[in-house]
Amino acid sequence: MSSLDQAYRNCETLARQSNFYTGLRLLPFEKRRALMAIYAFMRQSDDLSDSEAAASDRSQRFQAWRKILDETLQGRHDDHPSLPALRDAVNRFRIPPLLFHQLIDGTEMDLTISSYATFEDLYRYCYHVASVVGLICLQVFGFDDSRAEACAESCGIAFQLTNILRDIAEDLERDRIYLPREDMARFQYSEADLKSRLNDSRFQALMIFQCQRARRYYELARPLVNMLERDSRPCFWAMFRSYETILQHLESNRFKVFEKRCRLKSTDKLKILGQALGKRIFS
Repeated sequence: MSSLDQAYRNCETLARQSNFYTGLRLLPFEKRRALMAIYAFMRQSDDLSDSEAAASDRSQRFQAWRKILDETLQGRHDDHPSLPALRDAVNRFRIPPLLFHQLIDGTEMDLTISSYATFEDLYRYCYHVASVVGLICLQVFGFDDSRAEACAESCGIAFQLTNILRDIAEDLERDRIYLPREDMARFQYSEADLKSRLNDSRFQALMIFQCQRARRYYELARPLVNMLERDSRPCFWAMFRSYETILQHLESNRFKVFEKRCRLKSTDKLKILGQALGKRIFS
């Protein structure tokens, strides 16, 4: 086995932990392993911001990580467990390196920002940690429609807003609040209420408002499936429906986010897989 193949295998080991793994397996070989390499890079970047090291130490690690990224794309770090695979994917699918730096920008924001005053502020964060990922994936999926990038940006916002609503309790444990303060004030639901995990009528109204916002971005992103190369459509649809279904479960369960983390059921996964494999959903 070549060192490059081993690097891709290491990326797949990391990717198996992702909610996206089932969808990734629907891609043809080259696209599948490229996205696994990209996921591995995303995971390693995210781990830097979530580590328990002091913020100053994590900041230095981010600086080092940026340097390693640039050096990797210049042909160095062939002995790294996963980065040679990233370089191969970037070169093979002509992914702009700037997108990876923007992704790091987003994960680094968690070092200094623990809450957001407005949705406009939160949008910037969501763009960097999620929309940028969508734009990277778009290069691998392949597309021939000028509207695809705008749809991919909206898709990233929809996915990240869903993550935020699902992970409220987990984020609180990290002293992070991603619900915009202006929205909380609108529904007279305070930070103290949130930290007390108070699920009352004000919280319900706040969460319904957030869901409605996320749904608007899902609708903006939905046309993307038919803008992609045909062999990429099942994978994208599986990812899209997985996140959209989580949002639906949050709403139907009346946002019991403080009790347990919302997850897809086995029946959900089978249904989504069937849809993804069914040609009838694609024009």
